[in-house]
Amino acid sequence: MVALAPALAVAQSPPRYAPDVPAKITTPETVETRIGTLRFPKGVPDAATAQKAFDQLDFGRGIDAFLKGMSATSVHALCRGMAEAGAPANKGIGIAESLLDARSLFLTANTTTVYAMLCLDLAAGPMVVRIPPRVLGPVDDADFRWVTDVGLTGPDGGKGGDYLFVPPGYTGSLPADGFHVAKPRTNRLLVFYRAFVEKGDIAAAVAGVRAKAAVFALSEAANPPATPIVNLSGRKFNTISANDFSFYEELNDVVQNEPADWVEPDEVGLYTAIGIRKGQPFAPDARMKAILTDAVAVGNAIARTNLFASRDPETRIYADRQWFTAFVGGSYRFLDGAARRLDARMMFFYYATGITPAMTEARPGTGSAYAITVRDAAGDYLDGGRTYRVTLPGPIPAKDFWSFTVYDNVTRSLLPTDQKLAGIDSTLPDVKPNPDGGVTIRFGPNAPAGKEANWVQTTAGTGYNIILRLYGPREPWFDQTWRPGDMTLAP
Repeated sequence: MVALAPALAVAQSPPRYAPDVPAKITTPETVETRIGTLRFPKGVPDAATAQKAFDQLDFGRGIDAFLKGMSATSVHALCRGMAEAGAPANKGIGIAESLLDARSLFLTANTTTVYAMLCLDLAAGPMVVRIPPRVLGPVDDADFRWVTDVGLTGPDGGKGGDYLFVPPGYTGSLPADGFHVAKPRTNRLLVFYRAFVEKGDIAAAVAGVRAKAAVFALSEAANPPATPIVNLSGRKFNTISANDFSFYEELNDVVQNEPADWVEPDEVGLYTAIGIRKGQPFAPDARMKAILTDAVAVGNAIARTNLFASRDPETRIYADRQWFTAFVGGSYRFLDGAARRLDARMMFFYYATGITPAMTEARPGTGSAYAITVRDAAGDYLDGGRTYRVTLPGPIPAKDFWSFTVYDNVTRSLLPTDQKLAGIDSTLPDVKPNPDGGVTIRFGPNAPAGKEANWVQTTAGTGYNIILRLYGPREPWFDQTWRPGDMTLAP
């Protein structure tokens, strides 16, 4: 057999029709990146590069799904927790008759206010919520978007009344009058409102809710059944969504319960891209589950860092103090002109719940003001094993009252201690004011001798953050002529 001579390379002249190619539009055969070396022989990825590229794409989408979807899973977790406490959607109302405490897991729960809350699932059809007089609160949808207010800032103007919530796409007949009608974009709704306490009479505020509050189907409006009203105080249940792989299972539960267009198409597409599609099971293979498990850990780290170590200077309330706000920008839709403030939205929904335009309409003498700190005056994170003190100079600009509440950094819920309120407020009769009308409060694991009435207990081995609330804040809060002191180590 005669061996064939190897083919000789034929020199080619440059193509007659060829562009001048800028280097910036090309892809080198080898590229060094944070995910490793990527190779593109003749402009196409080799097998290892293709795997890395798709792993990174799925990983990034998993993080994005966590950061965007936490608002939805938070509503899901709240409604799941309410059902666990005995008030399932459409069938019960929960009320904190003797206030909330650390036995219930809520994001930044309030321990000084009587709150009532309920969940709706309009997949069952139009629902009616009967609101009692003299309450205040919002209704938010399954993605924590505002639907309407009820009570003083709602269409009933504080008189109470019946609100009719109509499912997305509903084509049936509706009554012509007798209801405040809302047509939300989602099936799941969260309703929660504050019952006003006058002259410290909590029992009267609770009785007012119990006498009037109800939820029932529109089809039962002629003869509504009695609504179970459950006392949430002292119950152990969880309303906080997951920070591990089960987050995506919670998000899938939301997607399955809502119309296909419950959020914008890009967000629907994001969830679909990681395997969460309406009408189909969420069943990631081993590779995808591992990627999502990593993605939720990184997403949670991003959200937690964005909360407790924000790089946004607008979170700082004062340039010279550690107090900050978790509601940045003054827009309940987190808008800055045409742009969404992504980090502001992330911070709010990782830390808190509930959104309403009323949050942006604070005026002297009305509503509430909030300031948060997680650091002492030196910039170090607060340590539950150390003792600190903070002074509110007098006069404190709160028409109604002020409060401090402490929260566990890990859960973002009330810090477990032997003190029921997990904090202190000016309605407590034994709190001792300073000569100027201000107050000095100590935070630490042990009560300081002689100062027990002005002490908030913390727990060694834990980190915590504090919310200062001013109810009915006065002008010095708004113009910053009054400022709270920083947390300082106590001698």
